[in-house]
Amino acid sequence: MNAPAPKISFVSLGCPKALVDSERIITSLRSEGYELSRTHAGADLVIVNTCGFLDSAKAESLDNIGKALSENGKVIVTGCMGAEPEQIRERFPDVLAITGPQAYESVLGAVHEALPPAHDPFLDLVPSQGIKLTPRHYAYLKISEGCNNRCSFCIIPKLRGDLVSRPAGDVLREAEKLVAAGVKELLVISQDTSAYGVDLRYAASPFKDREVRAKFLDLSRELGQLGAWVRLHYVYPYPHVDEVIQLMSDGLVLPYLDIPFQHASPNVLKAMRRPAHQEKTLERIRRWREICPDLGVRSTFIVGFPGETDEDFEFLLSWLKEARLERVGCFKYEPVKGAVANELGLPQVPEEVKEQRHRRFMEAQQAISARVLQARVGRRLKVIIDEVGPTVAVGRSVWDAPEIDGHVHVASRRPLRVGDIVTVKIERADAYDLHGMAV
Repeated sequence: MNAPAPKISFVSLGCPKALVDSERIITSLRSEGYELSRTHAGADLVIVNTCGFLDSAKAESLDNIGKALSENGKVIVTGCMGAEPEQIRERFPDVLAITGPQAYESVLGAVHEALPPAHDPFLDLVPSQGIKLTPRHYAYLKISEGCNNRCSFCIIPKLRGDLVSRPAGDVLREAEKLVAAGVKELLVISQDTSAYGVDLRYAASPFKDREVRAKFLDLSRELGQLGAWVRLHYVYPYPHVDEVIQLMSDGLVLPYLDIPFQHASPNVLKAMRRPAHQEKTLERIRRWREICPDLGVRSTFIVGFPGETDEDFEFLLSWLKEARLERVGCFKYEPVKGAVANELGLPQVPEEVKEQRHRRFMEAQQAISARVLQARVGRRLKVIIDEVGPTVAVGRSVWDAPEIDGHVHVASRRPLRVGDIVTVKIERADAYDLHGMAV
């Protein structure tokens, strides 16, 4: 009882889905009495949750493992790079253990072996919602693991397996705990959110006094009744997504869709092996906006995919200008070890061409974004506050997800607090951000 609690330093890399994995591991460790250290040197052990999607992400993961070893010496590695442990062992043979993604029990077992927990009923207590690495007012809600798609540039199914959906009741109970703990915004994530429940055959599970089916529509509707903003990420444009647009129009779910289109040219999409009927996407976006005029669509695209011609890229630019997406990110293609794209035999796009296309793409989107935001000047918008300052706070509108989209800079005559949702009159706009006054 008098012994100091064992301390662990934790590094979480990669996407929000990996962040949720980190939260689950940390929650389990805290429930067993482990403390978290802010520095590697002050810890008894370091856990590095790696990302293995791109070569640049792998390099970042390996750098963090090396840093942890040099500053601490006791390191456990988990996450996506753990699915191929040879490359880690070859460079860092002294790591204590390596586990793959979602291997929560294996991580805990490795920790117990290297650093047994010190039981203390007071230290063991954790909040019912678990330990979160996000600010208190928003949280990621993972509804499934893995993916059934086989996009040629992606190795996520190899790393994380096929789609495994959580029962709707489990998801809703977690969401309910988060809202009760003060979370104002739930960010729904998975590898393919609109495929949720396919593996369960949409089976219903109990929640409170009713049964809720494991369907994208049903889950979205239930989440929308918990009293928090609900933001949908990683949605593929399958036909049944149309049904959720009405929930956005009704105000149950934020009018925001994060859809990773990746490209628009039929030739490139075919080589990418992308799911859903992309050739009808513009028509469907128009129909969605008819149902919900305030809908904001954000997406990511890849330029320089093997075989992408000048014609393919010009097609993409024309599509982008017609689609008028509210928020867009763009990546230059990076070959991923083990991806099918490497075996297609398509000509590689030179790096200087990738750079040029990326610049032209972002310039085109910047002009679109500026026009979209300018149209919001004069409107009164709901804004959730992320940071506060002496005179100006920084927040996000319903069309802005944390860390990936823009901001709203809010002047106020009264004190604002992080997590407040306030009404802001928009006074001006620039290419990516809005500026206004709390009213």
